[in-house]
Order: sequence, then C-alpha cells, then structure tokens
Amino acid sequence: MLTLWERVIFLIALAVSGYLTYKNFAMAIAAIRRGREEKRKLNLWWGIQAFFLQKPIFKARFLTSLFHSFVMTAFIVYALVNLQDILAAFLPNFRLFGDTPLQMAFDLLTDVLSFLALVGVIYFGIRRYIFRDRRLYFRENVKLHEKALKGISRDSAIVLAFIFTHVFLRVLHVAASMEEGTVTMPFASLFVPLIGGNVLLEHIFWWGAVGVIMAFFPYFPFSKHVHLFFAPVKWSVRRDRPYAYQPPMNLLERMETMEDEEDMRFGALEIQDLPWAQIMDAYACIMCNRCQDVCPAYNTGKPLSPSALIINIRYELNSNLKGFASGESLRPLTDFAISNEALWSCTTCGACVEICPVGNEQLYSILEIRRGKVLMLGEDGGLGQAYRGMENQGNPWNMPSADREKWLEGLDVLRARDGEEFDVLYWGGCAAAYDERYSKTARTVIQLLQKAGYRVAVLGNEESCTGDSARRGGNELLFEMLATQNVETLNRYKPKYVVTSCPHCYHTIKNEYPDFGLDTNIQVLHHSEFLARILQEGKLKVKSSGKSVVFHDPCYLGRHNKKYDDPRIALEFVAQVKEAERTRQNSFCCGAGGGRMWLEEKIGKAINMERTEQLLKTGAEEIAVACPFCMTMITDGAKSFGRSTDMVKDIAEVIAENLQ
Repeated sequence: MLTLWERVIFLIALAVSGYLTYKNFAMAIAAIRRGREEKRKLNLWWGIQAFFLQKPIFKARFLTSLFHSFVMTAFIVYALVNLQDILAAFLPNFRLFGDTPLQMAFDLLTDVLSFLALVGVIYFGIRRYIFRDRRLYFRENVKLHEKALKGISRDSAIVLAFIFTHVFLRVLHVAASMEEGTVTMPFASLFVPLIGGNVLLEHIFWWGAVGVIMAFFPYFPFSKHVHLFFAPVKWSVRRDRPYAYQPPMNLLERMETMEDEEDMRFGALEIQDLPWAQIMDAYACIMCNRCQDVCPAYNTGKPLSPSALIINIRYELNSNLKGFASGESLRPLTDFAISNEALWSCTTCGACVEICPVGNEQLYSILEIRRGKVLMLGEDGGLGQAYRGMENQGNPWNMPSADREKWLEGLDVLRARDGEEFDVLYWGGCAAAYDERYSKTARTVIQLLQKAGYRVAVLGNEESCTGDSARRGGNELLFEMLATQNVETLNRYKPKYVVTSCPHCYHTIKNEYPDFGLDTNIQVLHHSEFLARILQEGKLKVKSSGKSVVFHDPCYLGRHNKKYDDPRIALEFVAQVKEAERTRQNSFCCGAGGGRMWLEEKIGKAINMERTEQLLKTGAEEIAVACPFCMTMITDGAKSFGRSTDMVKDIAEVIAENLQ
C-alpha cells in the first residue's frame, strides 16, 4: 500500500520513536532498580490473569470496570491489528490469518471492539471532565505533589485523545480501503458510503492511526497508560503473604556488623530507600483512587490517601527521572509524598491493598516510611508511651509486668511452667491481662475449651507483648526484642496448638515469628477457628438463641489472614447472622490497628463511630466481635449512640450464653 518514500519515512519515524521509547523506559527501569533489594517470588500466572482476565478490576465500580474492560480488551487485540496493518502496508493484501473463516472472525472481533473502545473512551472523558466524578479527586487536607493535579488532568486527556484518535482513524482507514460494506465489519461499513474506495484517504488515515502510536510511545513511560506494562509485572511479583506482613530487618544482628553509613539506613526516608517493588507501584498505578475509596482514614476526614502517596511518588520521579535514574537523591518522602499526620493516620487495615486492581501494596510503603521515621529520626508518631510500656513492662498499657497473671485468679487453668501435659496453649495477650472487659472474654474462651475436653495451659508471667503495635508503628528494634523473647519461650514448651483471641497476636505469631525461629510444627489458631472446629465436631452442645447477630470482621483476622468463614460458622450454631454493608474482604476497620489503639483521633469523624453506625444499621440485636481492639472500639461506639454496651460481645461469649 505504501509508496517507496512512505516506506522510508515510516522506517525512519519508527526508528526514532523506538529509540526514544527505549531510552525513556530504560530510565524508568533504572529508577525502579535504585530501590532497596528485596527477594520476591515470581508468579507469572497472577500477572497473566490480571492482564488478560482483568478480574481484579471488577472488585468495585462495576459499570466503570465494564467500560475499562472494553478499552483494555481492544488494546490487547489491537496489538495484532496494528501488526497486521503495518505488514499489509508493505505486503499487499496481507492478512494475519489469510483468506479464512478465522480471519473473518478476527475482523468482526476487531470491528466490535473498536466501537466498544470508542464508547469506553467517551465514557471516561465525560466522567472526568464533564461530571467530574468526586472519586477521581482529593480532599483539600491531603498532601499532593505540586504537579499532580494538573498533571493527572493533562495526562488523562492525552491518553484518552490518543486512544480515541488511534482507534477511530484505524476504523476510517479500513472504511476507506473498502469498496462496499461487509457483515464482518459492521461499524467500519457505516463510513463506506462517505469515504469507501478513496486511496488518498486510505493513506492519510493509515498514517494518522500509526503515526499517533509512534508519537505517543516515547511519552508512554511518563503517562499513567504505562500501567498496562507494569501492572501485570507488579502482579507477578506481588507478595503472597498477609498484607501487613513485614520481612525481618535483623537489626540486632546488623548493628553488630555495621561497617559503613549505607548499613545505617533503615526504613524509607527517600524514594530509593523503598524496596524496588514499591517504587514500581508508582508506575503500575492507574490513578483510579479505589484505594482511597475504601480507606477508613480518608473516609472519616483524615489527611491520608493511599492513592495520593503513590501518585506523588510518580510525579516526583517524572519530574526528576533522568537525575534519579543516574543516582541523584530527591526530597524526603514526607516533603512531597505524605504528611506526618497522614502517615500516622493509617490503621494498617489493608483495604487499599485488597482493592487495588494493579497489585500495588500501598500499606507496605507506609510501614516502611514509619520504620524510617522511628529508626532513623527517632520520631514515634505519639506512640512513645506505648513503646516504653512494651519495653519496660512487656505491655503497651504500661501496667506492671508482675500483674500479668492477675486475670487468671480463680480460674482453674494450667501454667505451662508447671510441667504438666496440656493440649492447647492459650495465648491471652496483653488485652486479656490488662483490659478488664476482655479478660472476661479470655476466661470464657478457656472455659469453653475445657468444656470441650481440652487441657488448657497459659504462659502467665512468661508471656510478653507480641510487639504488633511496635512493628506496625515502625519500631522494629523493639519488636525484634519482644519477638526473640517470645519465640524462645514458645520453642521451650513446643505446644501443638497455640490459640489466641487477639487477631494481632495471631497474625504476628503465625506469620512473622517463624522468621525469628518459631518452631514451624506449632499450629497457631484464632479462637474463632478452634471454636468452629469443636462445634462442628460436636464437642460443645449449644442451642439457638433466636437472636440476630452481625459479625464485625477484624482486619487482622479477615483481610490479612482470610479467615472469614470460621467466625460465621461458629455463630450460626447459636444465632441468625446478619451482614453489614461492608463485610468480609470489604469490611471497615474499627480504627485501632497500626498502633492507633494508643492514639487519639483529632481529625474528622472517629473511625469506630463510622463502623459502629454501619453495624447498627443492620438492625441486629447483638454485635459480635473477635478482637480485643474491636471490642473496645465498637463498645465505645455503641455507648456513644446510646445503645447498651451489653449488645457488643465476643463470639466466645455468644456461644457460652447458649450452651446446653
């Protein structure tokens, strides 16, 4: 189709575009590689699923996700379409599948997807620039990079214009090359009466369709459209651990062998301090703000937006990409990416990671920045008193360590140190020892296990805080000290089962203590799991209460560890279980995770009030919880709404009230 001169011009333009695209992509990859080394497993199947099946994007916003799937599917097919069009320009009458029914099916698919892609682009343009969907924007108290707002608007316009122009000109090119319409290309056939058989227009539209690709590709690494490349890569290297899991830093060991200043960098104060996969998040991000939609802090007026954090890093990189890729340092993260108030507003609930359609791990970046603040700058975000309590007394309440066994008074339960055989080691945790309300729950759990025929032991004064709040708050050194001590104690007794009522203890012991040498033969269970098991086995006889109960999913039991069914199985033995609007993987945090239990909420609406309101809207007679933090927060919420605090109960208490 192309003349000799057109072919020469095309090859020159292709070479220039290819060189510039390669150069800019190379800088982006060099920027990612500046991140801290971290081992990641490669799971190509996750990346393939995310790219071709687009399953993650349909977790929310169904209509928008549907239109996105039109554009995305067209993009995938257009890789073949463009290959065919370029080869056909050099090889007359070339078709990928020849003169076959498969080619006819391919033409029909291409034509239909072209129409759907144009509809999708129009939808996204109207949504952003006419209706100005509030979910695409940020609250005024959220820290934004100085180039972000204008940059997002400009970049979105460029991407939408590119897609629309490329697809529409390609449709016109096909129409101009046809003498008459055909059933295999109904959309292109609509334009045949106007431009069909026009060789000049056929050339012009071909150059327009292919030319915008060559013009756009050098800009591609700087645009949000680059998520099409990096999102499947990010999914392929996404961690297969609970969202709140943090790999060990081995600080105690490193501090003994440190030789240079580089060894002294802990956590993340600047972009290059982040693990390389976290820098990749900035390129994988589609800027959809879905993580912001589900963030409990953002939804209650706090200045935290997980989306803004990633976008800010992206614009800082785009503004200084050549220098950063070459080894230059940029501003501290808290100067442009996230404010201190936002950093410590995070409850570490993991909702942002759960909802993200491109596999980003916003929570992990926040935790790394907290580590940098605590370990490098000596800041504590207000958690200093809790840290001192954990260090000096073994609990964040700062209560005497000698009083840790007081909650066991009058309870016939074994002490592991006495040397008698036992079936289950119950890890009470700090809440059982020092929170009067939750000590009642812990005693109930022990009594239920004993009634089911198990010999239960506790560590008593040998138990210390697991260090969850220290680790999630960034104080890794304190966490390592507590973890090392507790692992030594647990390994000394080697229980078959460790059962705990605190999801934070459960997560830490089960997922993170093995990094510090915990015997992997020890099975760690939350009491809801164990109760569901013994109820199903008939070891506890219960009756139905006839009451309706709504269960509040604790973030560290549900979203982080995927334990959604066991609590409901246990409750269904004795009550009618209702579901809140936000439940299971979409549950709304109580507000106490990530060290927030020990901090006051001074900005916006209290998170626990928002969650309690959601639970009360179900009309359930009782609210069941399975976490000491949730017990405190939801009880306070119920009281604030003028409801009886007796309506908030732990799963174990609901079961105990209905024993036969």
